[in-house]
Amino acid sequence: MGYFTSRRGFLAGALSAGALAGLPGVAGAASAAQAEQLVQGLVGDVNTVIASGASEAAMIAEFERIFVRYGDMPYIAAYVMGADGRRATGAQKKAFTAAFQGYAARKYGKQFRKFIGSAINVSGTQKVKNAYQVATVAKLRGQSPFEVTFFVGEKSGRFYNMYVEGVNMLLTERTEIGAMLDLRRGDIDAMIADLRQAG
Repeated sequence: MGYFTSRRGFLAGALSAGALAGLPGVAGAASAAQAEQLVQGLVGDVNTVIASGASEAAMIAEFERIFVRYGDMPYIAAYVMGADGRRATGAQKKAFTAAFQGYAARKYGKQFRKFIGSAINVSGTQKVKNAYQVATVAKLRGQSPFEVTFFVGEKSGRFYNMYVEGVNMLLTERTEIGAMLDLRRGDIDAMIADLRQAG
């Protein structure tokens, strides 16, 4: 967990778990401009919560709502679950999606206060296959700037992954969930139950 307890890891977790179901007014990211708009909205909402002065619990709850609003959670959860998702029932998949978004909000939300006074600015967007890659530069107080790249699905119009200085957050979370399953001998229900309490 060394890398992900760094400044980059805290920011990535805060924004990745989107985490990240529907964004009002945005039916799909059919253009680069719409992809940028989504990322700017996500970053703006995150910054508003950070600056609100709310309690940690209230901030975590608000960030989970942001994740659901901007993130393609069904896709994210299915990817994170990986091959084990093939043997999961429909009910288990639904339960995992709900548990994972709460887990992500708790896991990273505790670090949100560290980003008071931060700035994240969009630096460019390009089409990559069936998605838009939106590059941003994060500037935290007392730290050198670093790049955070968001991926927005062309059809879904929602955020589904991000790279922090080249580190793929979907793959990171898939590894962690896989390890949780291994510790529970592949018991999906036990993993979901523990995930509801983790973070």
